Amino acid sequence: MRSIASSSLLGAFRSLKIAHTTTITRPSIIPSAAAAPRKVTAPQHVRLFSASASMAGSWLEPQLDRKKKMMKGRPRVATGGSTKGTTVVWGDYGLRMIDHHRRISAAQLRMAEDTIKGRLRGEKYRLYKRIACNVGVYVSGNEMRMGKGKGGFDHWAARVAVNQIVLEIRGILHEQVIRDALRLAGNKLPGQYEFVKKGEAPFVGITKLDGVTLEELKRPRRKVSAETIQPIPPPAEGSNGSRAPLDLP
Repeated sequence: MRSIASSSLLGAFRSLKIAHTTTITRPSIIPSAAAAPRKVTAPQHVRLFSASASMAGSWLEPQLDRKKKMMKGRPRVATGGSTKGTTVVWGDYGLRMIDHHRRISAAQLRMAEDTIKGRLRGEKYRLYKRIACNVGVYVSGNEMRMGKGKGGFDHWAARVAVNQIVLEIRGILHEQVIRDALRLAGNKLPGQYEFVKKGEAPFVGITKLDGVTLEELKRPRRKVSAETIQPIPPPAEGSNGSRAPLDLP
């Protein structure tokens, strides 16, 4: 049995033939001219969609570490001549906050977006978000003693300065329809808002550049000479003497 098995294995090995080695063509690292990807040149001098920096996530929830505590801070109000974020740029109509700077949560912004989508359902339009949530809000529980840390993460929020555009809309719609949609969205957000159109005058801080140029705002105050100031005359003596005292019956 062993001789039969060994002879069969020997016959099998003898029947094997070494084939000629063929050259294996490896893919070239350098791409050809036909397969080379086209280089798309990015447009220059184009601003981002949002006036506040978005951290690689969505406009309502950035990809930031929640365990890293953030300061409350204050919204930046530009008083040095900057008009960034106060005019409609990409849309035809916008929603501008006019009362006071504040912090708007992501839940309130989502509710405003859903309100606009519900009002303009079936219409052809595009909604632009000019702000992004990039600030974490940390709170502690109720009836907690003083100290014991800053608290845990609660929600994301966005700092919105006064006279800043929050939302913009562009589409094949009537002005009254867009005005009504932005009015409903403003009712869902904290603060007071106004309806603005593209091409309206910008704001520098709380001053509207409507008839006032930026050079006039930067100009220092005029110095009034002392000669042009007229002194206020003193009151007459008879006016105080004829007046009856208040403590008499």
